[in-house]
Amino acid sequence: MATGTNIRTYFNGTWHNGDVPIMKAADHGSWLGTTVFDGARYFEGIHPDLEPHCARVNRSAKALMITPTVTTQDMVEIVKEGLSAYPKDAAVYIRPMYWALDGGDLGVVPKEGATGFAVALEEIPMAPQTVSTTLATTRFRRPVMDDAVVDAKAGCLYPNNARMLAEARANGYGNALVADALGNVAETATANIFMIRDGEVFTPIANGCFLAGITRARHIANMRADGMKVHETVLTFDDFRNADEVFMSGNMMKVTPVSEFDGTMYNSGPVTRRVRELYWDWAHSNA
Repeated sequence: MATGTNIRTYFNGTWHNGDVPIMKAADHGSWLGTTVFDGARYFEGIHPDLEPHCARVNRSAKALMITPTVTTQDMVEIVKEGLSAYPKDAAVYIRPMYWALDGGDLGVVPKEGATGFAVALEEIPMAPQTVSTTLATTRFRRPVMDDAVVDAKAGCLYPNNARMLAEARANGYGNALVADALGNVAETATANIFMIRDGEVFTPIANGCFLAGITRARHIANMRADGMKVHETVLTFDDFRNADEVFMSGNMMKVTPVSEFDGTMYNSGPVTRRVRELYWDWAHSNA
Protein backbone atom coordinates (compact mmCIF):
# COMPACT_ATOMS: atom_id res chain seq x y z
CA MET A 1 0.00 0.00 0.00
CA ALA A 2 2.91 2.32 0.79
CA THR A 3 0.72 5.00 2.37
CA GLY A 4 2.79 4.94 5.56
CA THR A 5 6.43 5.38 6.53
CA ASN A 6 9.22 3.27 7.99
CA ILE A 7 8.21 0.22 5.95
CA ARG A 8 9.56 -3.27 6.66
CA THR A 9 8.89 -6.31 4.45
CA TYR A 10 9.08 -10.02 5.28
CA PHE A 11 9.81 -12.00 2.12
CA ASN A 12 11.66 -15.22 1.30
CA GLY A 13 12.12 -16.07 4.96
CA THR A 14 13.68 -12.85 6.25
CA TRP A 15 12.89 -9.25 7.13
CA HIS A 16 14.01 -6.42 4.84
CA ASN A 17 14.03 -2.68 5.42
CA GLY A 18 11.83 -0.80 2.96
CA ASP A 19 9.14 -1.63 0.43
CA VAL A 20 10.96 -4.38 -1.46
CA PRO A 21 9.72 -5.97 -4.74
CA ILE A 22 7.96 -9.27 -4.08
CA MET A 23 6.00 -10.16 -7.26
CA LYS A 24 7.06 -10.98 -10.82
CA ALA A 25 5.28 -10.07 -14.04
CA ALA A 26 4.39 -13.70 -14.79
CA ASP A 27 3.08 -14.46 -11.30
CA HIS A 28 -0.57 -15.52 -11.35
CA GLY A 29 -1.29 -12.80 -8.81
CA SER A 30 0.13 -10.12 -11.11
CA TRP A 31 -1.91 -10.83 -14.20
CA LEU A 32 -5.00 -12.58 -12.84
CA GLY A 33 -5.42 -10.84 -9.50
CA THR A 34 -5.16 -13.85 -7.19
CA THR A 35 -4.09 -11.90 -4.12
CA VAL A 36 -5.42 -11.87 -0.57
CA PHE A 37 -4.35 -9.92 2.49
CA ASP A 38 -5.40 -9.03 5.98
CA GLY A 39 -4.80 -6.09 8.25
CA ALA A 40 -3.98 -5.87 11.93
CA ARG A 41 -2.76 -3.03 14.09
CA TYR A 42 0.07 -2.34 16.52
CA PHE A 43 -0.34 0.71 18.75
CA GLU A 44 0.57 1.69 22.30
CA GLY A 45 2.74 -1.43 22.50
CA ILE A 46 -0.10 -3.90 21.79
CA HIS A 47 -1.43 -5.81 18.77
CA PRO A 48 -5.07 -6.72 19.56
CA ASP A 49 -6.63 -9.65 17.69
CA LEU A 50 -3.42 -10.33 15.75
CA GLU A 51 -4.05 -14.08 15.73
CA PRO A 52 -7.59 -13.87 14.26
CA HIS A 53 -6.31 -11.61 11.49
CA CYS A 54 -3.56 -14.06 10.63
CA ALA A 55 -6.04 -16.93 10.66
CA ARG A 56 -8.38 -15.04 8.35
CA VAL A 57 -5.74 -14.48 5.67
CA ASN A 58 -5.32 -18.27 5.51
CA ARG A 59 -9.09 -18.67 5.08
CA SER A 60 -9.08 -15.98 2.41
CA ALA A 61 -6.32 -17.78 0.53
CA LYS A 62 -8.35 -20.99 0.46
CA ALA A 63 -11.38 -19.09 -0.86
CA LEU A 64 -9.30 -17.95 -3.85
CA MET A 65 -7.85 -21.46 -4.29
CA ILE A 66 -4.41 -20.25 -3.14
CA THR A 67 -2.61 -22.81 -0.96
CA PRO A 68 -1.75 -21.27 2.46
CA THR A 69 1.88 -22.00 3.34
CA VAL A 70 2.29 -20.44 6.79
CA THR A 71 0.42 -21.56 9.89
CA THR A 72 -1.45 -18.98 11.92
CA GLN A 73 0.93 -19.30 14.87
CA ASP A 74 4.04 -19.07 12.70
CA MET A 75 2.59 -15.96 11.05
CA VAL A 76 1.98 -14.39 14.45
CA GLU A 77 5.59 -15.03 15.43
CA ILE A 78 6.87 -13.57 12.14
CA VAL A 79 4.85 -10.41 12.73
CA LYS A 80 6.05 -10.08 16.32
CA GLU A 81 9.65 -10.40 15.13
CA GLY A 82 9.09 -7.63 12.61
CA LEU A 83 7.39 -5.38 15.15
CA SER A 84 10.34 -5.68 17.53
CA ALA A 85 12.19 -3.13 15.35
CA TYR A 86 9.57 -0.43 16.07
CA PRO A 87 9.31 1.69 19.22
CA LYS A 88 6.39 0.94 21.54
CA ASP A 89 4.77 4.29 20.79
CA ALA A 90 4.68 3.55 17.04
CA ALA A 91 1.36 2.93 15.27
CA VAL A 92 1.92 0.22 12.68
CA TYR A 93 -0.35 -1.30 10.04
CA ILE A 94 0.29 -5.06 9.75
CA ARG A 95 -0.49 -6.66 6.40
CA PRO A 96 0.16 -10.38 5.77
CA MET A 97 -0.57 -11.42 2.20
CA TYR A 98 -0.57 -14.34 -0.22
CA TRP A 99 -0.66 -14.53 -4.00
CA ALA A 100 -0.67 -17.38 -6.50
CA LEU A 101 2.58 -17.91 -8.41
CA ASP A 102 1.52 -20.26 -11.21
CA GLY A 103 -1.62 -21.33 -13.00
CA GLY A 104 -2.84 -24.88 -13.35
CA ASP A 105 -5.88 -25.70 -15.47
CA LEU A 106 -5.72 -23.48 -18.60
CA GLY A 107 -3.51 -21.14 -16.61
CA VAL A 108 -6.59 -19.71 -14.88
CA VAL A 109 -6.98 -21.92 -11.81
CA PRO A 110 -4.13 -21.34 -9.34
CA LYS A 111 -1.67 -24.22 -9.16
CA GLU A 112 -1.82 -26.04 -5.85
CA GLY A 113 1.17 -25.29 -3.61
CA ALA A 114 2.53 -22.48 -5.81
CA THR A 115 2.18 -19.61 -3.36
CA GLY A 116 3.93 -16.35 -2.63
CA PHE A 117 3.85 -14.95 0.92
CA ALA A 118 4.92 -11.66 2.44
CA VAL A 119 4.20 -9.39 5.39
CA ALA A 120 4.34 -5.60 5.10
CA LEU A 121 4.64 -3.34 8.13
CA GLU A 122 4.29 0.41 7.83
CA GLU A 123 3.80 3.21 10.32
CA ILE A 124 0.36 4.83 9.93
CA PRO A 125 -0.94 6.99 12.80
CA MET A 126 -4.15 6.13 14.60
CA ALA A 127 -6.84 8.77 14.08
CA PRO A 128 -7.64 10.97 17.09
CA GLN A 129 -10.98 10.31 18.78
CA THR A 130 -12.29 13.68 17.55
CA VAL A 131 -11.76 12.92 13.84
CA SER A 132 -15.02 12.03 12.06
CA THR A 133 -16.11 11.40 8.48
CA THR A 134 -19.17 11.89 6.28
CA LEU A 135 -21.10 9.39 4.16
CA ALA A 136 -22.94 9.55 0.85
CA THR A 137 -24.95 7.04 -1.13
CA THR A 138 -23.39 5.43 -4.21
CA ARG A 139 -24.76 3.73 -7.30
CA PHE A 140 -22.31 0.86 -6.85
CA ARG A 141 -23.30 -2.12 -4.70
CA ARG A 142 -21.64 -4.96 -2.87
CA PRO A 143 -21.47 -8.15 -4.97
CA VAL A 144 -22.81 -11.54 -3.91
CA MET A 145 -21.15 -14.95 -3.81
CA ASP A 146 -22.49 -15.78 -7.28
CA ASP A 147 -20.54 -12.82 -8.69
CA ALA A 148 -17.35 -12.53 -6.65
CA VAL A 149 -15.30 -14.16 -3.90
CA VAL A 150 -16.91 -12.11 -1.15
CA ASP A 151 -15.92 -14.54 1.61
CA ALA A 152 -12.28 -13.47 1.25
CA LYS A 153 -10.33 -10.30 1.90
CA ALA A 154 -9.20 -10.31 -1.70
CA GLY A 155 -7.46 -7.62 -3.69
CA CYS A 156 -9.76 -8.24 -6.68
CA LEU A 157 -12.74 -6.88 -4.69
CA TYR A 158 -11.19 -3.48 -4.07
CA PRO A 159 -11.63 -1.82 -7.50
CA ASN A 160 -15.38 -1.85 -6.78
CA ASN A 161 -14.76 -0.33 -3.36
CA ALA A 162 -12.56 2.28 -5.03
CA ARG A 163 -15.42 3.24 -7.38
CA MET A 164 -17.69 3.75 -4.37
CA LEU A 165 -15.13 5.84 -2.55
CA ALA A 166 -14.23 7.94 -5.60
CA GLU A 167 -17.89 8.72 -6.28
CA ALA A 168 -18.46 9.82 -2.67
CA ARG A 169 -15.28 11.92 -2.64
CA ALA A 170 -16.28 13.59 -5.92
CA ASN A 171 -19.54 14.65 -4.25
CA GLY A 172 -17.72 16.13 -1.26
CA TYR A 173 -18.11 13.24 1.20
CA GLY A 174 -15.50 11.17 2.98
CA ASN A 175 -16.90 7.69 2.34
CA ALA A 176 -19.89 5.83 0.90
CA LEU A 177 -22.71 3.96 2.61
CA VAL A 178 -23.20 0.95 0.35
CA ALA A 179 -26.21 -1.23 -0.46
CA ASP A 180 -26.34 -4.98 -0.97
CA ALA A 181 -28.01 -6.57 -4.01
CA LEU A 182 -31.46 -6.07 -2.46
CA GLY A 183 -30.92 -2.38 -1.72
CA ASN A 184 -30.42 -2.70 2.04
CA VAL A 185 -27.40 -1.23 3.79
CA ALA A 186 -24.36 -3.52 3.84
CA GLU A 187 -21.35 -1.46 4.99
CA THR A 188 -19.28 1.50 3.83
CA ALA A 189 -16.72 1.39 1.04
CA THR A 190 -13.97 0.58 3.54
CA ALA A 191 -15.47 -0.53 6.85
CA ASN A 192 -18.42 -2.02 8.70
CA ILE A 193 -21.12 0.32 9.97
CA PHE A 194 -23.16 0.77 13.17
CA MET A 195 -26.00 3.11 14.07
CA ILE A 196 -27.58 4.05 17.40
CA ARG A 197 -31.25 4.89 17.96
CA ASP A 198 -32.84 5.52 21.36
CA GLY A 199 -29.76 4.14 23.11
CA GLU A 200 -29.77 0.80 21.25
CA VAL A 201 -27.19 -0.27 18.68
CA PHE A 202 -27.93 -1.66 15.21
CA THR A 203 -25.64 -3.08 12.51
CA PRO A 204 -26.42 -4.79 9.19
CA ILE A 205 -26.73 -8.53 9.59
CA ALA A 206 -23.97 -10.48 7.85
CA ASN A 207 -25.66 -11.81 4.71
CA GLY A 208 -22.66 -13.05 2.75
CA CYS A 209 -22.07 -9.94 0.63
CA PHE A 210 -19.51 -8.36 2.95
CA LEU A 211 -16.94 -9.46 5.51
CA ALA A 212 -18.30 -9.20 9.02
CA GLY A 213 -15.08 -7.85 10.45
CA ILE A 214 -13.00 -9.02 13.38
CA THR A 215 -13.16 -5.55 14.92
CA ARG A 216 -16.93 -5.47 14.32
CA ALA A 217 -17.30 -8.72 16.27
CA ARG A 218 -15.09 -7.37 19.05
CA HIS A 219 -17.25 -4.24 19.37
CA ILE A 220 -20.44 -6.30 19.51
CA ALA A 221 -19.00 -8.53 22.26
CA ASN A 222 -17.73 -5.54 24.24
CA MET A 223 -21.02 -3.67 23.99
CA ARG A 224 -23.11 -6.66 25.02
CA ALA A 225 -20.80 -7.33 27.96
CA ASP A 226 -21.34 -3.68 28.96
CA GLY A 227 -25.11 -4.19 28.97
CA MET A 228 -25.95 -2.53 25.65
CA LYS A 229 -28.64 -3.93 23.37
CA VAL A 230 -27.05 -4.74 20.00
CA HIS A 231 -29.17 -5.83 17.03
CA GLU A 232 -27.77 -7.48 13.90
CA THR A 233 -30.61 -6.95 11.45
CA VAL A 234 -31.71 -5.71 8.04
CA LEU A 235 -31.30 -1.93 7.84
CA THR A 236 -32.38 0.58 5.21
CA PHE A 237 -30.94 3.96 4.27
CA ASP A 238 -33.95 5.56 5.99
CA ASP A 239 -32.96 3.77 9.20
CA PHE A 240 -29.64 5.58 9.02
CA ARG A 241 -31.36 8.88 8.27
CA ASN A 242 -33.35 8.42 11.49
CA ALA A 243 -30.36 7.40 13.63
CA ASP A 244 -29.04 9.39 16.58
CA GLU A 245 -25.40 8.36 16.12
CA VAL A 246 -23.45 6.48 13.44
CA PHE A 247 -19.93 5.12 13.52
CA MET A 248 -17.70 3.04 11.27
CA SER A 249 -15.83 -0.01 12.54
CA GLY A 250 -12.62 -1.22 10.95
CA ASN A 251 -9.18 -2.45 11.77
CA MET A 252 -7.43 0.66 10.52
CA MET A 253 -8.94 3.15 13.00
CA LYS A 254 -11.19 0.90 15.18
CA VAL A 255 -13.95 3.50 15.69
CA THR A 256 -14.65 6.41 13.33
CA PRO A 257 -17.58 8.70 14.20
CA VAL A 258 -19.83 9.76 11.30
CA SER A 259 -21.01 13.37 11.36
CA GLU A 260 -23.26 13.35 8.27
CA PHE A 261 -25.05 11.02 5.87
CA ASP A 262 -26.34 12.73 2.72
CA GLY A 263 -27.41 15.87 4.58
CA THR A 264 -28.52 14.15 7.80
CA MET A 265 -26.30 15.42 10.60
CA TYR A 266 -25.19 13.46 13.69
CA ASN A 267 -23.33 14.24 16.87
CA SER A 268 -20.44 12.07 18.02
CA GLY A 269 -22.51 10.96 20.97
CA PRO A 270 -22.04 9.02 24.20
CA VAL A 271 -22.51 5.55 22.72
CA THR A 272 -19.80 6.05 20.10
CA ARG A 273 -17.42 7.38 22.74
CA ARG A 274 -18.25 4.45 25.02
CA VAL A 275 -17.58 1.92 22.24
CA ARG A 276 -14.11 3.40 21.74
CA GLU A 277 -13.41 3.33 25.49
CA LEU A 278 -14.55 -0.28 25.71
CA TYR A 279 -12.28 -1.29 22.84
CA TRP A 280 -9.20 0.37 24.31
CA ASP A 281 -9.91 -1.10 27.75
CA TRP A 282 -10.33 -4.57 26.23
CA ALA A 283 -7.22 -4.25 24.06
CA HIS A 284 -4.96 -3.24 26.95
CA SER A 285 -6.42 -5.77 29.37
CA ASN A 286 -5.79 -8.60 26.86
CA ALA A 287 -2.33 -7.49 25.71
